[in-house]
Order: sequence, then structure tokens, then C-alpha cells
Amino acid sequence: MQETGRKLRIALVGVGFGAEFAPIYRAHPDVEWVGICDSNAEKLASACARFGIEKSWSTLQEILADDEVDAVHLVTPIPLHAQQTVAVLNAGKHCACTVPMATSFEDIQAIIRAQRASGKNYMMMETAVYTREFLMVQDRFDKGEFGEISFARGGHMQDMEGWPDYWYGLPPHHYMTHAISPMLRLLNKRVKKVHCFGSGRLPEERRERYGNPFPVETAIFRLQDSDVAVEVTRSLFQTVRPYSESFSIYGERLGFEWQQIEEEDPLIFSIPQPGSGRGRKILHEAVEAPDRQDLLPEEVSPFTRKAVFSDGKHLSFVQGGGHSGSHPHLVHEFVRSLVEGRPSSIDALTAAAWTAPGIAAHMSAMKDGESVLVPDFGDVT
Repeated sequence: MQETGRKLRIALVGVGFGAEFAPIYRAHPDVEWVGICDSNAEKLASACARFGIEKSWSTLQEILADDEVDAVHLVTPIPLHAQQTVAVLNAGKHCACTVPMATSFEDIQAIIRAQRASGKNYMMMETAVYTREFLMVQDRFDKGEFGEISFARGGHMQDMEGWPDYWYGLPPHHYMTHAISPMLRLLNKRVKKVHCFGSGRLPEERRERYGNPFPVETAIFRLQDSDVAVEVTRSLFQTVRPYSESFSIYGERLGFEWQQIEEEDPLIFSIPQPGSGRGRKILHEAVEAPDRQDLLPEEVSPFTRKAVFSDGKHLSFVQGGGHSGSHPHLVHEFVRSLVEGRPSSIDALTAAAWTAPGIAAHMSAMKDGESVLVPDFGDVT
């Protein structure tokens, strides 16, 4: 158990999409209680009643001053992530935050410094590395079934019309961790440099907030100490295509491709027997990724299939299908990292390595594809 010898007390900030995590924390055997925070009093009261939660706050400042709170999970707008994360860590509380970690190299450095100075845990709650599909590929990858990897591709295409206004004009690759993290986790590499091109043209009124002219960005990344190149495309607007948050990876013996539409199954490609020759046969098989409830405590395992917003009231589930059962895995990893006194699986340096490539990619796009180096944040002091 954590240093206090008792179960954890969690504050969840944001009860829109964030409400999805409230019942998972409430059910987790290592959590004493979860409280929720939102500036909208009506939403806050409704969420408390819906989930049977007694503890609540109207501002993050109230949470930071509350000595009973051990850890804070931020599910707040992207422009607030860095500032709020630093505030939580500086207040001496553990911090989990939805993606992305930050939108500038300077803010990434600030978070790393705050985490090191506080000695508290940080975890970026990246759903993509806990989906059913990723866990299936990771298992086969770790067994060596893919052989040497030759190429990997990630994509995240999502129509953001009707979402909160801070999304309008956001550089697409500032929100690309879903698309690149699976490959970086599998290959255990960080990005060295990137070339990226923007595509399309946003209307003038949508360029004002961030100075970004592109609805779509496509990047090719060179990895450090690796022969593998990784391609990522991200779209936010003006691109008619159903939601797709995907990755594909190809090796000398096995290949994997995410499904084209959410209702389909992913594909595994294989060679029936060794050998070469013109026109060798390559098999394809549609596979259903298994549900990995065996990795979770019994109390939270049902949440891989049960979503708070399964009634279709939140766009993340209308478009994203519930992030493929990843949410209880994220909660469990964050909680257990605190209980066991170890870094989380997506700690500050890992989050930096998955977030910085997108920041660098947008810089490259604004320079018409010029090469941009991605910093190594391991030396931050």
C-alpha cells in the first residue's frame, strides 16, 4: 500500500467524458473513495447523484488545498493540461492526465521538472496502448511472431465539428499520441526527427486561435537507433471519413492492420510456410481481439465492456466505440503504480517521448516539410 498505509483517495476533474472513469475508481479495491470536480454546478450535482459520489469540488484550487486527496485525474481541455498538471504536482499530489501531455516543448519540460521535484507519480492516460487490439498485437510481438519490423503506420481521423471551440484550428498533430504511441511502445524507441506536410486549408476564422492553417497533417518519423520509419496522419476537420483511431505494423513474418471501420475486425497477415519466390502466398485473417479482463481485478473487469456513455450521450463513445476497453486498464495501472510505489507505465518521460513528436511534426508542417529534431527529455534538470 502507499506510504500512508491506507487506500487511495482520488479527485476526478471534469465530468463530461471524465465521468466515464468515476465508477471505475469507485469500484477499484485499492481506492477508498473518489470525488469529482466540475465548474458547472448542474453537471456536478447530476454526476454525484448518478454515481453515488459524496465528495465534490467546484474548482481545482479546492482540491489542491484538500489534504485528504492523494491523487488527481485531469480530464480537462487540452490548453489547460500543462498548467494544471504542474499545479497538481507542486501541491504534492500524484497526477494522471488525459492526452496530450502538453502542446509545447517548454511545457513538457515544466511537467518533468515538477514531477521530479515533487517525487509524485505522473501518468498520461493514453488509451491506445491498452485497447484490446494493442494488447493482442503486443502479446504476439513479445513472442517474436512478427520477426524484424520493416514499417509501421498510425492514423487518427475524427470529425470534430460540434465539439468544444478549443478544438477549432488545433494543429492536428498536437493531438496525435493515440496514433503514434502503439508503435513507439512496441518498438521501444523514441523519435529522432520528423518531416511533415500539412494538407488542405482551414477557413480564416478557424486559424486565429492557434495560427494553424491545416485541417490534416501527415508526418514521417525517423526513430533513434532504428531502421524503421513510422508514418502518422491526423485529421480534425473537412475530411469526410468515419472515426478511425488506428495503427498498423509490418514485419518479415507477420503483419497487422487495424480495421477500416469500427464495425469490422482487424487483419493479421502471415506466410503459410518459409521460402521465397515470385508470387509467394500471403494469407490474411480477420481476427477478433480478446478481451483482457484477466489482467484486471474482478471488481473493475466488467468495465472493459460496460461504458458509462454507452447510451450515446458523449461524442467519444459515439465516434470512438469506448476506446476498446482501455479505461479500466488505465485506472488500474495508475492506482497500482501508487500502491506499489513505482513509476507508472506512461510516466513523464514516456509521455514526453509520445507527445513531443506531434509538436515537432507541426513545426515541420509550418516549414513546408523541413526536418525538425525531437528533443530527448531525459536530460531535463
